[in-house]
Amino acid sequence: MSIQVAVYGTLKRGQSNHHYLAGAAFRGEARLEGFALYDLGPWPAVKQARGVVQVEVFQVDAEMFAALDQLEDYCAHAPETGLYDRIEVDTPYGRTWLYLYNHEVQPEQHLPGGNWVGRQGSIQR
Repeated sequence: MSIQVAVYGTLKRGQSNHHYLAGAAFRGEARLEGFALYDLGPWPAVKQARGVVQVEVFQVDAEMFAALDQLEDYCAHAPETGLYDRIEVDTPYGRTWLYLYNHEVQPEQHLPGGNWVGRQGSIQR
């Protein structure tokens, strides 16, 4: 089974949590419209909203996908209760999972360009 994930923050190449994707196949970059990226300080959040987010797409195995779910505090039995939920989106590389933040964000946290890379102060969670 092929599982793809789109990452937009600390999981991107060169960022603090990219080691979670060690051994995953990099498929490429994509720009997803209909999503807004927010700066929460140590990590970013994406919400469905007017905007764009720049992602990297990786192909992962089931074990790696489960580890990502744990990192993102995704609760399969009650997705609305975790820190993040996830949805499948269309990318140039096919259907891909994208983690969406479950909590409120402030308008001043919005990153209009949709790009997290280069942001200072990212830490591991």
